[in-house]
Amino acid sequence: MATAARTVKDVSPHEFVKAYSAHLKRSGKMELPHWTDIVKTGTFKELAPYDPDWYYIRAASMARKIYLRQGLGVGAFRRIYGGRKRNGSRPPHFCKSSGAIARHILQQLQKVNIIDIDAKGGRRITSSGQRDLDQVAGRIVVPLDQ
Repeated sequence: MATAARTVKDVSPHEFVKAYSAHLKRSGKMELPHWTDIVKTGTFKELAPYDPDWYYIRAASMARKIYLRQGLGVGAFRRIYGGRKRNGSRPPHFCKSSGAIARHILQQLQKVNIIDIDAKGGRRITSSGQRDLDQVAGRIVVPLDQ
């Protein structure tokens, strides 16, 4: 029984991001900034991420989001990864995440030729980037009950 080629849309988002972040780390093409171990991912956070590979996970997640929906830029990613800021006894409000992190990851993904700048604004996936993401999605094992 021949199976059709799997794309990013066919696999679980969690499994794909895990696999693609490991792929990015293994390839060694993305260079980590010196501040990854001390930076918070947004003003609404109290601490830096516990996971030492959080940068690769965020990059994989952003690449997946650009694959699914072209034209996302730094502002869109600030909104996507934003969260609830707790104001003590005052009511909580939505707060955007760090723009510097989103910008740096987009520049790194652009440097390794996974994404490119879209003429209409934001970023779009390149053909080599799409092939790369689909290859990783094809390697993910799907449970037999599907």
